[in-house]
Amino acid sequence: MNHRTSRTNDPRPATRFGRPTGAPRTNPAASRGRSSGQQGAPRRRPLVQSGEFEMPVSTTPSLPAVAAFAELEMPGGLLATLTREGVTEPFPIQAATLPNSLAGRDVLGRGRTGSGKTLAFGLAVLARTAGRRAEPKAPLALVLVPTRELAQQVADALTPYATAVNLRLTTVVGGMSITRQSAALRRGVELLIATPGRLKDLIDRGDCRLDRVAVTVLDEADQMADMGFLPQVTNLLEQVQPNGQTMLFSATLDRNVDRLVRRFLNDPVTHSVDPSAGAVTTMDHHVLYVADADKRAVTVEIAAREGRVIMFMDTKHATDKLAKELLANGVRAASLHGGKSQPQRNRVLEQFRDGHITALVATNVAARGIHVDNLDLVVNVDPPTDHKDYLHRGGRTARAGESGTVVTLVLANQRREMTRLMADAGITPNNDRVRSGDAELSRITGARKPSGVPVVITVPAPAVPAQSARKPRGSGSGSRSGGRSGAAAGGSRSGSGASYGAGAAQPRSRRPRRSGGSGTGAGGASRPGRAV
Repeated sequence: MNHRTSRTNDPRPATRFGRPTGAPRTNPAASRGRSSGQQGAPRRRPLVQSGEFEMPVSTTPSLPAVAAFAELEMPGGLLATLTREGVTEPFPIQAATLPNSLAGRDVLGRGRTGSGKTLAFGLAVLARTAGRRAEPKAPLALVLVPTRELAQQVADALTPYATAVNLRLTTVVGGMSITRQSAALRRGVELLIATPGRLKDLIDRGDCRLDRVAVTVLDEADQMADMGFLPQVTNLLEQVQPNGQTMLFSATLDRNVDRLVRRFLNDPVTHSVDPSAGAVTTMDHHVLYVADADKRAVTVEIAAREGRVIMFMDTKHATDKLAKELLANGVRAASLHGGKSQPQRNRVLEQFRDGHITALVATNVAARGIHVDNLDLVVNVDPPTDHKDYLHRGGRTARAGESGTVVTLVLANQRREMTRLMADAGITPNNDRVRSGDAELSRITGARKPSGVPVVITVPAPAVPAQSARKPRGSGSGSRSGGRSGAAAGGSRSGSGASYGAGAAQPRSRRPRRSGGSGTGAGGASRPGRAV
C-alpha cells in the first residue's frame, strides 16, 4: 500500500518559516515512498468514531490553540496585513490548526462553511513558502478546489497576504484561457490554486509539474469526491513531493474523504471545531408546503422581497426560465449555472454582490465557494436530494456567525423524502403550509407582490486600463503582486455595455472585471478572524 513518508514526532520547527530540519525526518519502517508496486503497509493509526467516518487520532500531541495571531511565528508582512484587513482575532479553526500547520504537521480540519478555513490553511501555506522562488512551470505550493468560483474566492482572499510576503499566485480553472494560464506558469508562480481537471490538462501539455510542491491543500475535499474528481486528485497528489505537508479542509468528512486521509496524510492533527450539524445552528429552517399550482406564484413573491435572495433549482434550463419570468414580473434577477462562461458567471456574481441583481437563481454550482456578505435568505425552490447539498446551499447564509433563514418549498409528493433529508442533516425545521399572498409567507421570507413592470438588467462594459492595449497577451495573470490571475485576471475588452431582461438576449462573454470589496473574503466589512 502506498503511503506518505513519516515525519519526526517533534512538532517544533527548527527553522523559522521553512520546513523543520535537524532530527531525522523519516521512520525507516514507513519511508518506502509512494510509487506503485512498492511493498510495505503503513502502521494502522488509532481511530475515533465520527458521525461520518472514523477519524484518525494523531500519535503526536497537538500544539495548543492560540488566542491571537501575534502568538504565531509568521512573517511580519502577514501579521501586518491581517491588521490592515481588519482581521483582529482568529476564528476557532484558525486558532486550532495554525500552530500545527506552521510547524509542518499534516492537518485534517473540519469546519462549517464560512468558518474561516481559507485563512486557516492560506496563512500556513504562505508563511511556509515565504522566501522561496519558483522555477518556471514548477509551483512550490498547491491548493486544489472543486469549482471555479471557489478558486476565485480563495485567490481573492489570499492575494493581499501573498503580496505582503512577495509571493506570486495564479489560478488555473476550466472555462478560461489555457494559453494565459500556461504563460503565467512559465513565468513562475509560488502558489497555484487549481481545479483538478484544468491542472491535469496543463500537466499533460507539459506546462506544469508538481515535483517541487512541498505544501498541498485540499479544500472542500468531500465535494471533489462527490463530483467524481477522486481519481484526478489521487493522481495529482502522487506527483507532489512525497515528504511534503498535506492539509485537508472540508465542511463534511465522509468515507470518500477517508480514502484520501488514509493514503496521503501522515499522522495528521485532527480538528473538528464545528461538527457538520454546526452548520445549521445559526440558521432558521423552514419547510413550506405549497400546492403545485401555486408554487410559481409563491416563488415570485419571495423573489420580490426587499433584499437579496439565492434561489436554488435542479437544472440549468429551470434557472434560466425562472430568471426570465422574474424579470418579466419586475424582479431584478439573473441565473447562474455551469452552462455560462466563467466571465458571465463572474459578472453575475459581482452584480449580485453589489445589489444590482437582487434574486440569483442558481444550480448547485453556487452551493459551495460563493461568499456574499449580509445574505440572509436562501430558498430551495427545488428541494435538494442529498443532505450535504442542503447544508452547503444553506451555507450561503448565516456566515461567520451571522443569522440567516433557509426555506425549502415542498410539494405533497415530496414530503416523505424531505423528512428523511432533514433527519440526515440533523435538522428539525419549522413546518408551515402557505399560499401566495399569505401573511405567514411574508413574515418568514419577506415575500411581497411584485411590481409586474418588466425590468432589463444592464451589464456595464468592464473598464479598460489605459495601458492594457499594449500589454502582451496573458500579462494579466500570475503577476508579481499575486493578482487575480487565471480566473479573473487581465485587461478587459472595451464596449458600450449589454442588457438582458424579459425577452432580451443574454450578454456575450467578455473578460471579467476585477471583483473587489464584499464577497472576496479579503475585502468587505471588518470582522474578527474574517470568515474565509
